Amino acid sequence: MKRPALKWLVAGVVLVLLAGGVLRALSVRKDQREAVAAASLAKTESVIELAATDVVPAAVVDLVRGLPLSGALRAVNSALVKARAVGELQGLTVREGDRVQAGQVIARIDPTEYQHRVRQAQEQADAARVQIDIAQRQWTNNQALVDQGFISKAALDTSQNNLAGAQSTHKAALAAVDLARKMLDDTVMRTPISGVVAQRLAQPGERMALDARVVEIVDLSRLEMEATLSAADSMQVRVGQSATLQIEGSARPVAATVARINPSAQAGSRSVLAYLAIADASGLRQGLYAQGTLAIGHGAELAVPLTAVRTDKPAPYVQVVENSRIVHKPVQTGAQGESGKEALVAVKGLAPGALVVRGNLGSLREGTAVKFTPMAVPVVPVTPAAPVRSPSP
Repeated sequence: MKRPALKWLVAGVVLVLLAGGVLRALSVRKDQREAVAAASLAKTESVIELAATDVVPAAVVDLVRGLPLSGALRAVNSALVKARAVGELQGLTVREGDRVQAGQVIARIDPTEYQHRVRQAQEQADAARVQIDIAQRQWTNNQALVDQGFISKAALDTSQNNLAGAQSTHKAALAAVDLARKMLDDTVMRTPISGVVAQRLAQPGERMALDARVVEIVDLSRLEMEATLSAADSMQVRVGQSATLQIEGSARPVAATVARINPSAQAGSRSVLAYLAIADASGLRQGLYAQGTLAIGHGAELAVPLTAVRTDKPAPYVQVVENSRIVHKPVQTGAQGESGKEALVAVKGLAPGALVVRGNLGSLREGTAVKFTPMAVPVVPVTPAAPVRSPSP
């Protein structure tokens, strides 16, 4: 072998050895970096510490099924005071918020014209009464003349007819007097019910047309909620069912009872109106918005708190603690109701006793490690198997 070829061969062997050394060094460095990263990840892995009150076991409970309701409050008794006579409005002093009593005079229509009409009708009635007296005397004289044979029986009949006509005219005049007095009485505006003035719709000095609205009065001692129900929901509602409502602006829950159900569906929407009587209306106002739940039945259901069901994914799910880690479990929700004072919802897709994270903790990343506060590990109750009833149609 020649010397140049030997040199090239030696150089190639050296290059191969160098490349192998470099590859081995890179592999070792990669393994070292992966080991360091794994150790760092193990050190920095987040662990969430939960208290026993942060989770609740899914259990079969006697769930009171409820139907969501909403609507506005309205007074059972309300009235509009309207002008029953035409004329200038006088003496209206009540304003919104003023209390009034049934029969209280709150305003008048200028009575001058109607007083003149009463006097006119009375004068016509008096004139008619004079005509009766004249006809009566004529008939009495003619009767005496007939008895003496001086006039015929036909003349007596004519005077008798004149008397009857005068009497009828007098009765008509008296009716006109009553009508004029009724119109004069209509100039006085009285409240038909006791309550509070809700609206003042006219001002003193205005000329009021017939049936023009002047004042609206509401009786706040009895309030009811007008709830709109779908056709399907209305089939489950009965008179006497109880509900718990939350009134806009009020912190206290209010009890209500279904008092009436409209027998006809609304045109177009096909919805049905139900009216719930408010048990304690103190401090409430007409027009306030109310919402709540109507109890329509109860049954044994596997349920979790309503707030624990999350909807930030395409399908609803709950966050469950399994093997000390967070697991997202998809569920099918059913009827909503209450057990005690907590709002619950029936679910399918969970095993009884599964530790469900309450909704107040927000969204937790799936796979996150979990540990419980020492001496506060939740105890999972052993719930006997029970058939789960499907929600009412």
